[in-house]
Amino acid sequence: MPLYVRREASKLWRKICAEVSIEIPLLAESWKYLLGGLVFQYIHGLAARGVHYLHRPGPILQDIGFLFIPELGRDKGYISEALFTCIFCSFALWTFHPFICQNKKIYTVLMWCRVLAYLVASQVLRIVTFYSTQLPGPNYHCREGSELATLPPPRSVLEVVFINFPRGILYGCGDLIFSSHMIFTLVFVNTYQKHGTKRFIKQFAWLLAVVQSLLIIASRKHYTVDIVVAWYTVNLLVFCLDRKLPEMPDRSMAATYSPTLPLSTKDKESKSRGEQYNLLNGVIVSSAD
Repeated sequence: MPLYVRREASKLWRKICAEVSIEIPLLAESWKYLLGGLVFQYIHGLAARGVHYLHRPGPILQDIGFLFIPELGRDKGYISEALFTCIFCSFALWTFHPFICQNKKIYTVLMWCRVLAYLVASQVLRIVTFYSTQLPGPNYHCREGSELATLPPPRSVLEVVFINFPRGILYGCGDLIFSSHMIFTLVFVNTYQKHGTKRFIKQFAWLLAVVQSLLIIASRKHYTVDIVVAWYTVNLLVFCLDRKLPEMPDRSMAATYSPTLPLSTKDKESKSRGEQYNLLNGVIVSSAD
């Protein structure tokens, strides 16, 4: 048993090292896109914090979802957050599966570049939308009588820059149309729909997106319109960007070689075509076998 464990650990380590050697050149080419996408996540949070200063609580608007979906209550609002956390973590782990799995279809760096492009485009539209019209928030801490519903003018620039993290993120108001949670959820589901390989996981992911939508409404964190707008905006945006952006290289195709991959360097001209394919797909041949 210890010998088997050592052998498998050694093979896994070589897989990881081989994948790292492939991903690092891609990271060197694409780090600006990744950094820009991550910086915009902060800008999006800053914009959501800013609209909270403009929020004015009022009577909850008439909403068809509130009429038909029972209210979970303040003490069960964590349910939607728990599901969102599971979706987020599951997708993140899937994007790193090429480092440990034999069969792989994506490149982690390129995948996150594409995902961040979807997120940034959706969030730009979201910022424009919720600054255009501020609706009275339906969440419990955004209602009339709550101390968190309105914010006094900031006392310093640092108060704005640091977004009062994490309290300012958890108890924001005014950033309603359209739901940020649904942006992330639909981007992740659409991405796996196109680049994933398991059909039942694709179907289950769409089911989770529907459940997530219903839970957000039941938690009274968003109006139904926030969810509906997210569904058609994000899906259409992903569709349009996929038509404009270059096609993602598919590692599952044996004869496909992408010019962005680090296999065309002079140091590797002496390698055989079969060795290049093995390296491209992270195939490790152990001498112990």
